Amino acid sequence: MSDYINLVKLCVGCETIEQLIGRQRKTAEKYPDSLPRHLTRMWPKKEKQLLNGGSIFWVIKRFVQCRQKILDLEETIGGDSIKRCSIVLEKKIIRTSLVAKRPFQGWRYLKKEEAPIDINDHSNNEDNLPPSMAGALADIGVI
Repeated sequence: MSDYINLVKLCVGCETIEQLIGRQRKTAEKYPDSLPRHLTRMWPKKEKQLLNGGSIFWVIKRFVQCRQKILDLEETIGGDSIKRCSIVLEKKIIRTSLVAKRPFQGWRYLKKEEAPIDINDHSNNEDNLPPSMAGALADIGVI
């Protein structure tokens, strides 16, 4: 899995990682495999690279805070007969170091060498600040 790319996406409507987990748990129940999905209008042009080990990095409250491995892309046709892309995700959400992100529309590609690093629950990593504190520090230009 050497040549892969990631996506970065705003997690609209979520204030915390826990809210993202709850939302995904609820929507995953609709599918036979119980895997969470993210629905998007555009089909990623770099599909092969995404499916070669890529993740979706979630921006919550102006910071990349976590990621999920991308398992598959599925065509979904809604009640309006419009084709969309369902990004099938691993259930496990991995917390990452906090990286500030300005608002943007849709999703963006994120090279693996530019991706935030994973942190574990027992990490003493300084980047593991509460998002509200990290946001305040970013507002004054400290991070």
